[in-house]
Amino acid sequence: MKRWLTALLFCGLLLPVVSHAEQKKTLGNWDVHYMVLTSTFLTPEVARSYGIQRSKYNALINVSVLDKETSETENLLVTGNATNLIGTRKKLEFREVIEGDSIYYIATLSFRDQEQYRFEIDLNQGTERQTLKFSQKLYSE
Repeated sequence: MKRWLTALLFCGLLLPVVSHAEQKKTLGNWDVHYMVLTSTFLTPEVARSYGIQRSKYNALINVSVLDKETSETENLLVTGNATNLIGTRKKLEFREVIEGDSIYYIATLSFRDQEQYRFEIDLNQGTERQTLKFSQKLYSE
C-alpha cells in the first residue's frame, strides 16, 4: 500500500473516464497538486485501510503541497469547503496521510451524478496562508 496515492495519481492520468486528473497551481511559495475522482478508483483494500467508503457517489479529494524551491512536501493544516451550484455548502474534513517522504491530504465528498462543485481549500503553515480555488463537475460511473 506504500505509495498508493502516487499510483492512484498515475492511474488517474491514464484513465479516460477521469475527466480531470491531477492538476497543479502555484500559490505563493508552494506548488499545490490536487485531484478529485470517484472513490471507486480505490481498491477495496486501500479504501478500507483509510476508512473511505467506496461508492460511485463518493468523491476523493487529494491535495499535496510542495515547496516551490526545494520540491519537498510541506506539512500544513488543510481545511475547506465545496459548494454546489444551488449554494449547498459541504465542509471537507481533510486527513493527513504520510507515506515515506510524501504527505497527502485527503477528504471525501458525497455528490449526485453531473453535479458541479466550487472548491475552496485553505492551506495554512505558520504565517503562510493560501487558498486553492477550483471547480469541477463530478460524474458517477
